[in-house]
Amino acid sequence: MPNRFILNETSYHGKGAIANVVTEAKARGFKKAFVCSDPDLIRFGVTTKVTSLLDEASFPYEIYSEIKPNPTIQNVLDGVEAFKKSGADSIIAIGGGSSMDTAKAIGIIIANPEFADVRSLEGVAPTKHPCVPTIAIPTTAGTAAEVTINYVITDVEKNRKFVCVDPHDIPVVAIIDPDMMSSMPKGLTAATGMDALTHAIEGYITKGAWALSDMFHLEAIRLISKSLRGAVNNTPEGREGMALGQYVAGMGFSNVGLGLVHSMAHPLGAVYDTPHGVANAILLPTVMAYNAEATGEKYREIARAMGVEGVDAMTQEEYRKAAIDAVRTLSVDVGIPTSLKDIVKEEDLSFLADSAMADACRPGNPKEPTKEDVIALYRSLM
Repeated sequence: MPNRFILNETSYHGKGAIANVVTEAKARGFKKAFVCSDPDLIRFGVTTKVTSLLDEASFPYEIYSEIKPNPTIQNVLDGVEAFKKSGADSIIAIGGGSSMDTAKAIGIIIANPEFADVRSLEGVAPTKHPCVPTIAIPTTAGTAAEVTINYVITDVEKNRKFVCVDPHDIPVVAIIDPDMMSSMPKGLTAATGMDALTHAIEGYITKGAWALSDMFHLEAIRLISKSLRGAVNNTPEGREGMALGQYVAGMGFSNVGLGLVHSMAHPLGAVYDTPHGVANAILLPTVMAYNAEATGEKYREIARAMGVEGVDAMTQEEYRKAAIDAVRTLSVDVGIPTSLKDIVKEEDLSFLADSAMADACRPGNPKEPTKEDVIALYRSLM
């Protein structure tokens, strides 16, 4: 079966890249933008870095900011109505995964109104039309939603998150400017950075991985391992390395899938509102250990990409442990908690495990888990 790769039509990278937002909007014939951005980014003036450029060019736009950190079905529905009233013909998504996921769902429903029931988008929905043309500008270095065909929405009524995978939702333009990420606090930088590392590692060992995706994922692991500590300390080199590293990881995993870390992290976000990157970071070393026997020699290359020396002289057991230890050390160095004891409740384990097993990311895991395995993994971190 042939492998498929889907990427943005155009992407810009580096300091000052946001200067291209008006040029791209006008070149594509857009007349009015529907700007999706979350309330905190508006309050702290991050969104203004982009809207000021629109103002200077007298380019019309309307802002929609009814977006929660874990965007809900209602956020999407309200956004669809706001878009219809705005008269916009395009979307500019400014923010992290929350803003971009909301924008993707809005754009898909506007272009495919038969999917107005947001729940109908779960999994791989058979939409027929590309979403409203979108320019995506990330303010975090983690989700890579600007280059992926995935988005995640929270179903508050059912206390769960669901993953949507749709080639029609990818933004036509991605603008990755490290200056847009410079105001991220340390905790958010660390969490989103570990999310990006999880994307790279899970994408590298997932069942769908192949030569082209491996190339992206190993480079992403190298960039993130080299840059995340600096980004947490807000160095220009760290910010720039993370901006590129998380995008490169997104280029890969969007096309080959993820695994059990994400499947277990999504219920933690839905039930406890745990930040996605924090959940991934806590889970990653433990799930890596669980998956090790099904990964062949890949942990040797993960260890090498993370800067571990002497891996060629190590036994399989040694380089697998070295890779897991390098991940755990990086997570601790950037201040991520190491356990779920203050998050997970024993009485919720069965529901969490059921949710993880039903998650769209789970089939990509290199080792086939059982519900009992998932419960044991959660419990081992409590």
